[in-house]
Amino acid sequence: MSATSSLPPEQRIVVTGVGATTPLGGTAPETWEGVLAGRSGITPLEMDWVSKYELPVTFAGQLAVKPSEVLAKVETRRLDPTSQYALIAAREAWADAGAPEVDPERLAVAVGSGIGGVWTLLDAWDTLREKGPRRVYPLAVPMLMPNGPAAAVSLDLKARAGAHTPVSACASGAEAMALGASMLRSGRADMVVAGGTEAAIHALPIAGFAAMQALSTRNDEPTLASRPYDVARDGFVLAEGAAVVVLETLAHAQARGATVYAELAGVGMSADAHHVTAPEPEGAGASRAILEALEQAGMQPGELSAINAHATSTPVGDVAEANAIRRALGDAATSVPVSATKSMTGHLLGAAGSLEAVLSIYSVRDRLAPATINIDELDEQIPLDVVRGEHRPLGDGDAPVSVLDNSFGFGGHNVALLFRTV
Repeated sequence: MSATSSLPPEQRIVVTGVGATTPLGGTAPETWEGVLAGRSGITPLEMDWVSKYELPVTFAGQLAVKPSEVLAKVETRRLDPTSQYALIAAREAWADAGAPEVDPERLAVAVGSGIGGVWTLLDAWDTLREKGPRRVYPLAVPMLMPNGPAAAVSLDLKARAGAHTPVSACASGAEAMALGASMLRSGRADMVVAGGTEAAIHALPIAGFAAMQALSTRNDEPTLASRPYDVARDGFVLAEGAAVVVLETLAHAQARGATVYAELAGVGMSADAHHVTAPEPEGAGASRAILEALEQAGMQPGELSAINAHATSTPVGDVAEANAIRRALGDAATSVPVSATKSMTGHLLGAAGSLEAVLSIYSVRDRLAPATINIDELDEQIPLDVVRGEHRPLGDGDAPVSVLDNSFGFGGHNVALLFRTV
């Protein structure tokens, strides 16, 4: 029995609800089905501003289901897309958890975003320049605030134990889950709704990421553009969406008879302190986060069943993460199956870590590692057991299954979440 599983139920953190809206589907199950089908959610951009600004990248991972098909009209008018996505995912996760009766003073929210309400901010700026200050929408400020999504979910669920917004670039959603686990262990809340959201498919972010040569420019073959670990990868594919989970202690879940997906058995966080955008090339900081997650879970590297990698499809980032995995796992690094689901979803920035956490949770539940698509030739600088072609079954019989979810962000943020069977 591992160190964490021997902890009392009051200290063990479990997932009892999941929700998501992504380029692969309007719900978490639909998204998982898309992953298992090996389907790409990347499509051409058809907005007029693509040609107006002569953007060098003309595709992205756009939502499969528009918020207007799910939310009330007043909600789409009064909430920035980041908050709309978060609200959709949170409501699904809450319903999936059984919409439990809980004291509002004991219910908390943690929803991160890497960029925040960029659509509201830039639309308001256009209105100011073209029509003057009196025409700026009165709700512009609360809509553009990075904490707007957390506030929207808190208001919707009447969560009063806290509404928090980690802003850690592409590690934001994963850090929100880490914060949620910490709140539960410290006794600040009985349940936490945690995840990430992003709505940055806008001309300015695209132009900015393209200017720094971070985006793939495969405009003629968008479904093949996100290709983690392939020798011909040329950048990440921008995507949008949200993913949210419901966290509670095992004792609380058992007391209310909840269905448990998986245990959040380990959390690791670190900072590279190396460069504002480039990862530390040897993976020193990221490996510390991985080792911390393993240590908290009471596990040895060789006991890990699989990894859902950050794997954005950038030439430098994929190698740095591979180095981090090898540094942390040692000899076990070449035998642990590695999946790169961004090959299908694209990169959801602040929602990436939470989406990949949801996919890792499903991997634990279904005991399989999904296959990575778009790898024609594996980069020899990445000597990992990358899952390709067929999905990989995990575990023998009823043996415990564990999946590590890596999330790294500009600024040197590193978060590792370890999920496993209860």
